[in-house]
Amino acid sequence: MENQQNPSRKSIMLNYGLYLGIASILLSVLNYSFGNTYEPHWSLNVLGIVLLIVFAVLGIKKFKEANGGLLSIGQALKTGIGITILGAIIFMVYFYVFAKFIEPEFIARTTELNLEKALERNPSISQEALDAQENATKKYFFAFSFGFILIVNLFIGFVVSLIAGLVMQKKEEY
Repeated sequence: MENQQNPSRKSIMLNYGLYLGIASILLSVLNYSFGNTYEPHWSLNVLGIVLLIVFAVLGIKKFKEANGGLLSIGQALKTGIGITILGAIIFMVYFYVFAKFIEPEFIARTTELNLEKALERNPSISQEALDAQENATKKYFFAFSFGFILIVNLFIGFVVSLIAGLVMQKKEEY
């Protein structure tokens, strides 16, 4: 019976992951249009997390409906994490295009802002340390960014899916 459910779970994960990815991109475009590209307002970060939660929970709920009202915690975790990871991957593709082509000075400007913040936190930091930080940021910008996006989405997706699974779980009664 598990094999019959997989296509349904996959289509639900694809649909809601796509919705999440598109919503994340629209939020980023909104941020860019307000001129807050380098220091987004905290409310946009909160809205991004709320969108992630909403799409994961709606996807899990949809899976439960498609599964005859039955849902295990494992099914909720697979569905919710799948949605959040797919949404993150879609957003990462957009972010790469944005940083490389739409706003080609994004990496240089972000590096500059990070160095300014490092100097504010520690005014006695050496020039060698600043240079090392600058080189690392430029060299590993996408690795750090993509890693951060994936880890945050995995963590929030796991927690949300676990809670949603605990709340919505219903096992088959014999």
